[in-house]
Order: sequence, then structure tokens, then C-alpha cells
Amino acid sequence: MSSTKRYMKFVKPYTWQIVLTVAIGILKFAIPLFIPLLIKIVIDDIIGAETLTDAEKTSQLFYWLGGTALVFFLVRPPIEYYRQYYAQLVSNKILYDIRQELYGHLQRLSLRFYSNTRVGEVISRVINDVEQTKNFVMIGLMNLWLDLATILIAVAIMLTMDVPLTLVTLLAFPFYAFSVKYFFGRLRDLTRKRSQALASVQSYLHERVQGMSIIKSFTLEKHEQRIFDKANSEFLDKAIDHTKWNAKAFAVVNTITDVAPLLVIAYAGYQVIIGNLTVGTMVAFIAYIERLYSPLRRLVNSSTTLTQAYASMDRVFELMDEKYDVKDEPNAKNMPAIKGKLQFDHVSFQYEEENNLVLNNMNFTVEPGQTVAFVGMSGGGKSTIISMIPRFYDATSGSVKIDDVDIKDVKIKSLREQIGIVLQDNILFSDSVKENILMGRPDATENEVIEAAKAASAHEFIVALPDGYDTKVGERGVKLSGGQKQRVAIARVFLKNPPILVLDEATSALDLESEALIQDSLERLAHNRTTIIVAHRLSTITHANQIFVIDHGELKEQGTHNELIESKGIYYNLFQVQQLDID
Repeated sequence: MSSTKRYMKFVKPYTWQIVLTVAIGILKFAIPLFIPLLIKIVIDDIIGAETLTDAEKTSQLFYWLGGTALVFFLVRPPIEYYRQYYAQLVSNKILYDIRQELYGHLQRLSLRFYSNTRVGEVISRVINDVEQTKNFVMIGLMNLWLDLATILIAVAIMLTMDVPLTLVTLLAFPFYAFSVKYFFGRLRDLTRKRSQALASVQSYLHERVQGMSIIKSFTLEKHEQRIFDKANSEFLDKAIDHTKWNAKAFAVVNTITDVAPLLVIAYAGYQVIIGNLTVGTMVAFIAYIERLYSPLRRLVNSSTTLTQAYASMDRVFELMDEKYDVKDEPNAKNMPAIKGKLQFDHVSFQYEEENNLVLNNMNFTVEPGQTVAFVGMSGGGKSTIISMIPRFYDATSGSVKIDDVDIKDVKIKSLREQIGIVLQDNILFSDSVKENILMGRPDATENEVIEAAKAASAHEFIVALPDGYDTKVGERGVKLSGGQKQRVAIARVFLKNPPILVLDEATSALDLESEALIQDSLERLAHNRTTIIVAHRLSTITHANQIFVIDHGELKEQGTHNELIESKGIYYNLFQVQQLDID
């Protein structure tokens, strides 16, 4: 299905508002079309009327001009207001609907998509490209029909005045139509390439602005300037290609629309000379030529703008067509209340088909209420394992089960509602502290928020903030320290109160004092629930019921801390190295 047809699905609910807007617009454009006819009446029927006295001519002149002025002052302003109002109202509602659907779609896409796509690219499509499609509504569905209606009404009036002269006026139309089709056929592709290049510049800027501290700390300003110059130059090249073709189109089409009136003036002048045409009719025709060719010139401008709109539509629907890697099965049921048993049954996983396996035949079982830890060198697959528990990724083969239920057979929302996650770098949104905690359970009361904060050892520092719980934390929680951010993240999991808790190196980036404080909060949080820990510091997981040693995607060792120390394998060596570092 073409992008235009898909876009029309968003337009359909507003069909009658668009029809009303076009009808009002036709009235708006039809009123000025009376002016050339008025000129003919004034010249031929008033000034040139030999049977009328000067007083009668003056009376007739004021009668016609006064009536026309009343129409312009009393009728046209409200028509203009409502046309503009409804045109903007409808187009903005359509953009609202598209962005709503796009945002819902983005939330359903898996983490695989976001790991392969730049954030700036996504933002460019949701903001810039969707906004560009507004021109399709304003021009393609409204102004285009108004200009065509203006042309038809003008031609109809001209035909009543003089048929041969009207036909001469229309001689240029076939050349105009051919040139528009020829030039603007390729413009859509050039516009799409230009938009893609602009999105690349925006993506680069988004990343670099976020990482400006790195650029400054490594004094990379000149290096980054060169890279930006390259991206910016690529956009410039695409923009120049687009501009060249656009300029050619305007040169040819505008020449046609500029030369055509000369034919009309020459023919009309000759007809006046030989007495077949009145001066008033000639002047009216010349005025109607402007009324006729102004919409044609607008149509050329509209063609350029519409081409941009079509290219943006393609990019918007390309994003909408991104497939869901992780989705509910047709017969998926709600996940029952979780007791906490977790099982990986011969699970293998790879991010892309051509890549090596990240997990290879992973088998283990965690009993309800147990605390288990995954340890091993970076890149071994630990974070991938915990990402599969809430179905951020699905197994390439094998199955992940909770309480003996394959998690692919249950609805994702009902599964994730019962899993709490605390990451190494927890993201806080630029809202208040309270709103960030409420993400654990948005319908929680203020008292419940405070109790969750107290349980996470966060209440004391929160009340000391300038606005307490209403303090804005800044983008990604930049106004809070690492330990404070982590405690807010733990507080929202306390508020959620899930039966399964996942801790992904939740304290590895903190200083020892903050780690000790947060470790105490995490132990309270883990009480009486199944807890899965990915640990960097092995001293923090010696209490675990089971420790799994992961190496190159395979489960190499498992057991308690004492058992693994006694076996003197991989875990023993890792523990000894860390103890030496501490000493």
C-alpha cells in the first residue's frame, strides 16, 4: 500500500471537516474573482455608456463599488477566519493521531531496534517528518482543490465573456502539465535523500551534545568539528542536488506561466483593434489571467512542498513498518501471580542471524525465594540472561520459564508487571523525584511513595533537596549524585513490590560508602522474593544461595560461594584476583 493511501487512514475521521474547510475556502477565493468582472462593468457599462448622464454614471459607480466593499468587509473576514481555523485544527489533529500511533509503536519495539538505531534518527522522524506531512493536508487536501476550483470558476466566467479568447488563454496548460510531471517526478527521491542527510546531522548532534563532557575532557573539539563538517557537507551536497533540480523546474514552469499571458494580450489587443472585443472585456481578461496563473504558480510551489511531504510520509511509514521482535502470541494469557521459580531450558541466543551465539545451551533453575548471582568476565552473556527474563529479547532456541510457564505464552505486560529491575546506570527522567518513584506504581499514594523512599534509604536526602519530593532531577537525573539516583531507582522498585527482582551490577559504579548504604537497601528489597544478581564485586554476592559462573555464553560452574572456592575453578581465581586488588 502506498504511503498516501496509508496516510489517508488518518485523514478519514476528519473527512467532513476537510470538506467544510474546502467549501469555505472556495467561497473565500470566489469572492475576489468578481473584481475583473466589476472592472468590465465599470469600463463598458458605466464609463463607456453613452446613454447615461454623469450623475447616473457616478451613482452606478458607487452602487457597484459600495456593494462590493460591503461583501469584502462583512462577508469575507469571517470566511477567512473559519477557513484558517479549520484548516489548522484538522491538520494538527491528524498530526496528533500520527504521533500517538508512532509513540505507541516505538514503545512496542524491542531493545534490538534501539541498539541498532540512533536516537536522533528516531526523533527526526517523529518530530520533523511528521510535521512535514502537515503540508499534504494543508496543500494536497485543501489548497490544491481551492486553486483548482479558482481556476475552474475563472475559466467558467471567461467562457461567458469570450470563448475564443478563453481557448487562447488555455493554450499553455498542456505544456505546464507536462513540465510539472517531468520535473517533479524525480524531486521526491531527491527530497527523501535530503531528509535522510538532515536526520544524520541531527542524530550526530544529539549524541555529541549528550557527550559534550567527553569531547571537552579529551580536547576533541577540532577532531569532532572535522567529523561534523563531513556530515554537514553530505547534507549540503544533497541539498544542492535538490536545489538544482528544483530551480530547473521553476525556471521552465514559470517561463510557461509568464509567456502565456503575452499570447492573450496580443490576441485580445488585436480583437479590440478590429472591433470584435470591448476594451472592458480585454481589461477583465487580463485581470483574469493573473487570477488564473497565480494558482498555477502556487501549484508549482505546492508541488515542491508536496514532494517533501511525500518523502516524509515514506520515512514515517518506514518507521511504522519496523517489525516487533518481541510480541504477544495470538493466544497469550495473563501471567498468574508469580511464585518465583525461574528456569532456563536449553536456551541459546544470538542478536543477529549472522552473529555468533551470545548464549549457548544455557540450563539452570532458580527456586522461589532464592537469591542467585551471575558472575564472569565482561561480555560473557550475563546481562543478556537477565534481559531475557522480562522478555526484552526472546531466546533463539530453547525456552525461559517462570513457575513452569513458558514466558512466550503469556502477555508481556502481565509478565513485566511482576518483575523489578535495578540497573547499574538507572535512567531518571527530568521530572520530580516523586514522579520518578511513582513509575514503580503510578496509582500509589503519597504516603506509599514516602514509605518506599524510606525503605530505600532515600527519604533523608530527598527532604533535604530544595523542593523535597517535588524537586526536578534534570535530564537523566543529572542533579543527583550516583548514589542518590540509585536509591531513587531502588525506591520505585520497592513501590512496585515485584515477586522477582533483577539487579544488574546495581552498585558497581558507586563509591564504597554509597555501596554499603545501597547494599543494605537491596538486601531489604530482596527479602522473601526471587532475586537475580549480576555482580562485578564478588564480595557482595557471597551470601547468594547459588552462584552461576558464565564464560563466553556458557554456564561453566555453579554452587554456593564456599563450594566454588573449594573447587578452585574460574570463580576461585576471580575471587582471589579481587581480594588481591582490595588488599
